[in-house]
Amino acid sequence: MLKGLALTPPVVGRIAIGKVVVKDGKRLPEKDDEFTITTQVQGRNGWVLHPLDGQLRKAGGAGSKLRAIPVRLLFDDPDLNLRANYSVFDRATGRPLCVGNGETCRRSTRSGVQSLPCPSPEGCELGAKTGCKPYARLNVRIVDKDAKDDAKRDASGDELGSFIFRTTGFNSIRSLAARLRYFQALSGNHLSALPLELRLRGKSTTQSHRAPIYYVDLTARTGSTLAQALEGARQEVQARQASGFDQAALDQAAQEGFAAGAFEESVEEGAAVVEEFFPEDADETGASAHRGAGTVTPPNHGRPALGDKLQRLVSNDGRAPVRTGEGTPHASSG
Repeated sequence: MLKGLALTPPVVGRIAIGKVVVKDGKRLPEKDDEFTITTQVQGRNGWVLHPLDGQLRKAGGAGSKLRAIPVRLLFDDPDLNLRANYSVFDRATGRPLCVGNGETCRRSTRSGVQSLPCPSPEGCELGAKTGCKPYARLNVRIVDKDAKDDAKRDASGDELGSFIFRTTGFNSIRSLAARLRYFQALSGNHLSALPLELRLRGKSTTQSHRAPIYYVDLTARTGSTLAQALEGARQEVQARQASGFDQAALDQAAQEGFAAGAFEESVEEGAAVVEEFFPEDADETGASAHRGAGTVTPPNHGRPALGDKLQRLVSNDGRAPVRTGEGTPHASSG
């Protein structure tokens, strides 16, 4: 097995609440007020829609916006389903450079990957200069909520495949993290068995000038109560045990897979992530929000790589702390 390679959940598609548009000759992320489900393939007009996008829209009625997606989670451990970190990417190459949790970080340096302190985001000069910010990935299975046969329940046809939702939105990260822990506690650590729903919510703040901003939440499915969801989870656990499905072993394998590498994103994925979530020239106040879509453009190799800038910024002992560039959530951030 290759060493230093993080083994992440297999991805069959993406869940987005935004897209990349061209404004004044620049490619900038733009927020949206509904979900879009795409494949991992890009065409001339952006990401190709997944068949499930049309199916779910049709189920909602003509002209309705896609603001709820029936899902199940892959793992019982909340931190395996949602990985949130303070992150820095090299904008020129898409290479992950530093990932921290507010206490410690793993940073790519010329001498290799080092473990260093990562204090609170508000007090780090290095993070402010390099565009460090919260960044999260959520993996879910999209399911057919009306299917009676377990074999037909997974709408994608792949029970271990997942759709990934990426965000730098503070509201989405906080809501999803809290919900996952609440549902884990209520279900007796059977989080993966719960029938749930990704839901798009809106809110207004003084920072958004009273305009609505959108973020992602996780709830019981529309038309179902929490008690019904818990009963459904109990039945699902019994069915899995009868079939020999070992959820604890799956969680353990996932934990070891994530730990096998220093960074979750590859260079190829990082290029898309940079354009979607870490645009160098975008006005973050007006263009951030939930950037769930994007088209990879070739890195600008004419610019100095961020890794070289980091090397000049870091002190001799390599212990310059990391902070987020979003000390206060932006108005359009979800």
